[in-house]
Amino acid sequence: MSAVPNSVHLSGGCQCGAVRYRLLSKPTEPSICHCRMCQKAFGNYIAPLAGVKRADLVWTRGRPGSFRSSEAVERGFCRDCGTPLYYSVLEIDRISISIGSLDEPDRVEPVMQYGIENRRPAFARLHELPEETTEAGTGPELLARMKSRQHPDHDTETWPPAA
Repeated sequence: MSAVPNSVHLSGGCQCGAVRYRLLSKPTEPSICHCRMCQKAFGNYIAPLAGVKRADLVWTRGRPGSFRSSEAVERGFCRDCGTPLYYSVLEIDRISISIGSLDEPDRVEPVMQYGIENRRPAFARLHELPEETTEAGTGPELLARMKSRQHPDHDTETWPPAA
């Protein structure tokens, strides 16, 4: 299970800060999904997700857009920056937050994989690829221009900050 005790609340949001949320309970069933719909929704090999009861997700800034990716499922995202925020089977009292949108994503570790019939063959070999840090692989001029405009990994009163 997740490493987050019930008394600790987690927060998260999109990369631009237009949408923020707080979880009022410990997320359960943290997983990664390999299904083709999740791959397309996340633009990635996987979708890391963990769920709470719907009442335990509180939007604290803005509201996400949504897309019905099937008759049974709705997916939420930031309308401004496109960050995937949630996955929801409409007929159940549960909503799954994208683990990467949490301010502290390392506190919720996946314990299960779903949709393995669509796991991309390259995913199994990622750990074999050469590695380097961002700084080592980026020239100093470009690195200087890559200063993040993303919302910080914590709640703020307003975003963007006043100039």
